[in-house]
Amino acid sequence: MARYTGPKHKLCRAEGTALCGLSTCPVIRKNAGPPGQHGQKGRRKLSEYGIQLREKQKVKRIYGVLERQFEKYFNLASRQKATTGDALLNILETRLDNVVYRLNLAKTRFQARQLVSHGHIRVNGKKVTIPSYNVKIGDIITLSEKTSNLDFIKKLQEETKGANLPLWLEKKATVGKIKSMPKREDIDSEINERLIVEFYSR
Repeated sequence: MARYTGPKHKLCRAEGTALCGLSTCPVIRKNAGPPGQHGQKGRRKLSEYGIQLREKQKVKRIYGVLERQFEKYFNLASRQKATTGDALLNILETRLDNVVYRLNLAKTRFQARQLVSHGHIRVNGKKVTIPSYNVKIGDIITLSEKTSNLDFIKKLQEETKGANLPLWLEKKATVGKIKSMPKREDIDSEINERLIVEFYSR
């Protein structure tokens, strides 16, 4: 499936937030302005449409989803009983690559996507190589035995030992489990899903 392969921090700079998932994001740490020749002049005041568009682009880039797939997710969410915004975030949060990231089995969502694509992740004991695979309640997420012994995985587990997980997940060593579906309060509060719904409802 297609994915963005350009500079990651360029997107962080465009949106003014650490989309890469790194707390040490150099763009945010240096408080860099928007990209481009005139970026240092600051950000223009956006129209209502511009605000909605930027929020859509931000969320799309946070989860590493391209336009066509994001629109597909929105259409799917709009047909569910839950409010469209909540359903959309639920679909994005339960993507396998995001779950691997949330379980601290990868440092970033990009790294999590690579682990899935390269066959390092097991769901209920079976290899799954589709990052967009949506997990279900009760699913067990593990690393392959070989991957669990890699140095960078061991180091990451030491660094994140005792770190809080979202309430809908549980983890022991490198084994994670889906306890429930994520609730709105479990998801990044900086996302304004209402703006995305308004964007697609124009």
